Amino acid sequence: MRTPRFRLVAGAVLTALAASLSVPVAAQTYPSKPVRLIVPFAPGGFTDVVARILGQRLSVSMGQQFIIENKAGAGSTIGTDFVAKAAPDGYTLVMISTTHVISPWIYKSMPYDPIKSFVPVTKLVDSPYVLLVNPKVPARNVQEFIALAKASPDTLRYASSGNGSSQHLMGGLFASLTGTKLQHVPYRGSSGAATDLVAGVVESSFAGVPNALAQVPAGRLRALAVTTAKRIPQLPDVPTLQEAGVPGYEASVWLALLAPAGTPRDIVNRLNAEVAKLMESGETRKALYEAGVEVSLSTPDALGEYMVKEMERWGKVVKDTGTKLE
Repeated sequence: MRTPRFRLVAGAVLTALAASLSVPVAAQTYPSKPVRLIVPFAPGGFTDVVARILGQRLSVSMGQQFIIENKAGAGSTIGTDFVAKAAPDGYTLVMISTTHVISPWIYKSMPYDPIKSFVPVTKLVDSPYVLLVNPKVPARNVQEFIALAKASPDTLRYASSGNGSSQHLMGGLFASLTGTKLQHVPYRGSSGAATDLVAGVVESSFAGVPNALAQVPAGRLRALAVTTAKRIPQLPDVPTLQEAGVPGYEASVWLALLAPAGTPRDIVNRLNAEVAKLMESGETRKALYEAGVEVSLSTPDALGEYMVKEMERWGKVVKDTGTKLE
């Protein structure tokens, strides 16, 4: 005869087994409703462009709408915090940029842990930034721009997508390596920064390739250099900053997909596999190439390790450049 204790233990085992089996079942039916993909930047910027390319294709391949929601502000921390506090069920995701691992070094306090509050899904793309100037600026190359900045310290302005953003730090790194003093002008998104740069309200900006491709060919902006160690195929005549006489300058921006901490691993794996499949398609690669980015995928674990290393790397840059919030 089975004792009450035996029935209790057996019941507990069956309950645990049912729970373990329920996760794969959940993944098989995922997604069963629309998924919110939070972009913690304003519409029209670098991250937003990639998010809309990916979201459109995921909506088709996974049979549910991936709705892009822009929640900009505070160096991407507002939108990212929203996701950190969301239910860990795979229905609220965030597309982060390099800014994610810069913000902790810029802000005195953070409402979330950039590593522990999230589950890595996949790295997505890499891209350089482009040093752009308004055509009215009397500098046709980097050395002339440096000379102009040194002749009138703190008068040349560079626009960014916000305090603590990648663009902010790209400018800080440039000023540190060239011994110049530039005036940082933060906006609530890279689109607004680009608009004022074209209008001549600010003189320069370290902008994403999409913004450069939208303005440089028409002559509305002038590209002086790219921030990576190699030139890019979209702007083959534009030198790297190293080629232009700024030794040691090498930086790029990357994008990645994260979910709230506690999101089931099988849902994370499903998303990782689906994104990888889409990114390998010729159509998606073409769209991303035209947006000025290069596909750079990873496993969830590899992304987690990469984020930790990048956080250490950019922390050193922040310290060395003395970059801080205005």
